[in-house]
Amino acid sequence: MALNGDTHLRDTNSGTPHRHDLNRTFAGLGGLIGAAGIAAYAAAAHSASPHMATIAPILFIHAPAFLALAVLAKISRAAYGGGLALLLGLLLFIGDLASRDITGDRLFPGAAPAGGTLLILGWLLVAATAFRTFDFRK
Repeated sequence: MALNGDTHLRDTNSGTPHRHDLNRTFAGLGGLIGAAGIAAYAAAAHSASPHMATIAPILFIHAPAFLALAVLAKISRAAYGGGLALLLGLLLFIGDLASRDITGDRLFPGAAPAGGTLLILGWLLVAATAFRTFDFRK
């Protein structure tokens, strides 16, 4: 399978589009992240979890970002890199905070700072989509 200019996976043998549109992945992630934000708010309201009140707004900030990336990624490959960095950053940062509440221990030492760094990098890559020099479709 290969990625063509239309952001569709194509079967390299037949040249036909694969059914899964990569941009839908970002849209789906936006919905899942928004749902996780609601769940985190509910957990914060109904428990003594100290980190859930921090997790919820972070998820809500990123949910519409992934919806926007579903559109933006059609015109700039830098948006894909930004989206992937944001996703990995969220998994590490939010995962570490949630792990502390659920298991009483962190994912691994440095998971939250690594996730935060990836979140910053992801946002910088998203910002870079505004500049032609970062349009990797050339």
